[in-house]
Amino acid sequence: MSQQFVLFESASGYALFEVVEAEQIGQLLDHVQKGVQDLAKFGAAVKLKAFAPFASAESALENINAISEGLVTDDLKAFLEMNLPKASKKAKYTLGLQDKGLAQSLSDSLKVPCNTNETSLEVLRGVRLHFAKIIKELDNGNLAKAQLGLGHSYSRAKVKFNVNRADNMIIQAIALIDQMDKDINTFAMRVREWYSWHFPELVKIVNDNYVYARCASFIKNRNTLSEDSIEELAAITMDEDKATQIVHAARTSMGMDMSEIDMINVDAFTTRLVKLAEYRRQLHGYLVSKMSVVAPNLAALIGETVGARLISHAGSLTNLAKCPASTVQILGAEKALFRALKTRGNTPKYGLLFHSSFIGRAASKNKGRISRYLANKCAIASRIDSFIDEPTTKYGDQMKEQVEERLAFYESGAAPRKNLDVMQGVADALKQAAAEPVKKEKKRKSSSDDKKKAKKAKKEEVEEVAEEEVVVETDKKKKKKKKNKD
Repeated sequence: MSQQFVLFESASGYALFEVVEAEQIGQLLDHVQKGVQDLAKFGAAVKLKAFAPFASAESALENINAISEGLVTDDLKAFLEMNLPKASKKAKYTLGLQDKGLAQSLSDSLKVPCNTNETSLEVLRGVRLHFAKIIKELDNGNLAKAQLGLGHSYSRAKVKFNVNRADNMIIQAIALIDQMDKDINTFAMRVREWYSWHFPELVKIVNDNYVYARCASFIKNRNTLSEDSIEELAAITMDEDKATQIVHAARTSMGMDMSEIDMINVDAFTTRLVKLAEYRRQLHGYLVSKMSVVAPNLAALIGETVGARLISHAGSLTNLAKCPASTVQILGAEKALFRALKTRGNTPKYGLLFHSSFIGRAASKNKGRISRYLANKCAIASRIDSFIDEPTTKYGDQMKEQVEERLAFYESGAAPRKNLDVMQGVADALKQAAAEPVKKEKKRKSSSDDKKKAKKAKKEEVEEVAEEEVVVETDKKKKKKKKNKD
């Protein structure tokens, strides 16, 4: 008959329990579920075999982090080797656990037969319920304190990250920019259609949506325009000729007159559109600044907007860094890819990378080749940004030059530089830049040491001179005394 043990990982330490009536628990599982609430009944079926408290809070955090990842720590290994019976043909046993990953790791490393069946889970549920009463050392709320402290430490370690390098802000910003672009275009069409009933000629003169909304907000009633308005309109359109055309067109306009209440509503809507467009510009500036901190090399290589779209589509910068170049190349073209696989047609050459200026500049026969090369560089840049300690744009700048060289190679045949030489050059430059402050500090310290030495030497010299003067004076006094005696 095999023995049944269960391992319970608590905030205070590891506990090993022996299940006395394992077969009965398995047969009467529904009945046991009701009886688990009673400590007397549960205590008769499950006995504590060993308990090993954690040495410190740091040890508890280290062990719980390892368990959450399904790893076996040295503490757990030593605890089980000490308390589990030696496996043999006669003496057989199984160890019940809650975590399947940890069970697999224990089976592989210690060759311990583990299970995570319903019986083990039910026993562990009862152990968790009565643990504070079973372990006598955990009275007076010690277990609750240990759980609270470990919970705070574990959560802090899980959510710990550099606030300035939070890629989630980039994902939200680019999603909001995309939504605002759609909204601004829709609202601009509505403003043009609405205000054109009053001043239809303005649409042909002003093409830009933002400038049109500002002009409509400034003009309001076209009949109020005069030669004095040209200067202010020129400041809005950044073109004096256009401002003059607007004033002249207002005099001969075929548009209908609007009532005051209609004009108030049109003006309110144009003002809202102008503010929305201005906020969109501010948001783009915010995105540029965040990309320069979170993914500077990716931004330098492919641009802030396209880089942000890649991060957003991958889910995070870390996820993007894990993607191979072939995946980066077709990010954003998943529908076309699966359609091509389904119909056995040609797979897409690029996804979000199509918006890069490099793809547009390449000849049609080279678009696939430059897309593949650019995806390779984007994968490298994202990995550098994800794992580098101090952000820098030097790798991204050099990789951008490499893409330019590759474009020139496809057009003229000029041989590009080797990637190894380029990366080695950047690494050497960064080492040199990091060494310069150290050299300056050493130089400053050495100069200060030299000054101290010079001061000390001068002081010693002065003291020596003073001593010599004292010796001379004493000699003179002795001579005078001798003369007086004579």
